[in-house]
Amino acid sequence: MHPSGVPRPRIRRFRLGNGLEVLLAPNPASPTASVWVWYRVGSKNEHPGITGGAHWLEHMLFQGTPKYAKGEIDRAILKVGGLLNAFTDLDYTAYFATVPREHLDVLIDIEADRMTRALLLPQEVDRERTVVLSEREGNENWPEFRVEEELYELAFRRHPYRWDALGYRTDIEQMGAEDLRGYYQRFYGTRNAVLVVSGGFESRTVEREVRRRFSPLPAGGADPTVREVEPPARGERRSTLSGPGTTPLIAIAYRSPSIDERTAPATMLIDVLLGGETRIFSAGGRSRSGEHPGARLYRALVDPGLAVRATSEWRARVHPGLFTVYAQASPGVALDRVEAAIDRVLDRLVREGPTAAELTEARTKVRRGAALAYEGATRAGYRLGYFASIMPPGFEDRLYREILATGASKVRDTARALFSQDQRTVVRYEVVGGPSVG
Repeated sequence: MHPSGVPRPRIRRFRLGNGLEVLLAPNPASPTASVWVWYRVGSKNEHPGITGGAHWLEHMLFQGTPKYAKGEIDRAILKVGGLLNAFTDLDYTAYFATVPREHLDVLIDIEADRMTRALLLPQEVDRERTVVLSEREGNENWPEFRVEEELYELAFRRHPYRWDALGYRTDIEQMGAEDLRGYYQRFYGTRNAVLVVSGGFESRTVEREVRRRFSPLPAGGADPTVREVEPPARGERRSTLSGPGTTPLIAIAYRSPSIDERTAPATMLIDVLLGGETRIFSAGGRSRSGEHPGARLYRALVDPGLAVRATSEWRARVHPGLFTVYAQASPGVALDRVEAAIDRVLDRLVREGPTAAELTEARTKVRRGAALAYEGATRAGYRLGYFASIMPPGFEDRLYREILATGASKVRDTARALFSQDQRTVVRYEVVGGPSVG
């Protein structure tokens, strides 16, 4: 427990000579242990021609090393009753597995092996191309995916946040093993990685094992800093898509601060006020936990029957991103009416700010999310790795304190700057034909 900060396990943090950052968070009472490896690279470190490469490479790290042949990583973890997964974001890529604590050494061995020794065989890359394309095609069947992809392409002209982590179909079709190997050899390395071990283990024993397995790895990993700066928008941008679905959708996005900007705490509170929660301090953990009938957007759009769904989302990013409002119209309701209702909600917040009761409830939700943030070995590993991969030590506690200290006037002033017509992007989805195929 950190006084005036987020309650979390006691952490042993150190750095190996090759640059690998290590966080150990033992919990003697935990029956499981979790190992996470975070790389400070994601789709922001791609360029046109290799978009989707970070996500494709994530798949390939399960397809074989000199020590673990194809399929053996999965089998080694599953046969001891563990679970495993990985995910690629705009800012980072993460791999994790959780097992009964007595099998922790298996996970450490796997991650040390594939950090620099993935085979990336051409025939396996070609086979996985089919899987990656299928994943993209499956997402394209969902109007929500098409709207979000269009939204980011329209909002960003130069910054690599412009493309989705799945990449462009044309790039996936033409990339090969050499492209993935080039990305891997350039960015995957000890200097860009964070290793987190959380749950049931003895700290000194695991530290010795980590040093033994990872210290021999060569120092590597090019600087992942993105230098491209997105220029200010010079007016509203708007697009309309069409296709199969149930009812029309609308997404309205505004240029928003990066996670370390001074307006980020107030932006998170705006997210709670409008949508009911903010992802970093959500009781649902990495995913949003569902509908929030008490939130302003829900009350203004869903309660009177204008929409079947209405929420907001601010995803904390290393670089300035988007604050987005989403709504799905009720049957027979035109998107003009839905958009006008959203505008009224935002205008009211800009004019009046939050009420005292709303701000108290928003802070309570943030406290509740913080209290649950490190519950269990897997969530603890996620949380520690997430913050270590994007910000310096101590940042989470500072952010938490600043959120709780942010007053109504700061929220109102931030809303005024955030919800600028000149900085917004609007994407509508009109339904043509029957329901989409999931």
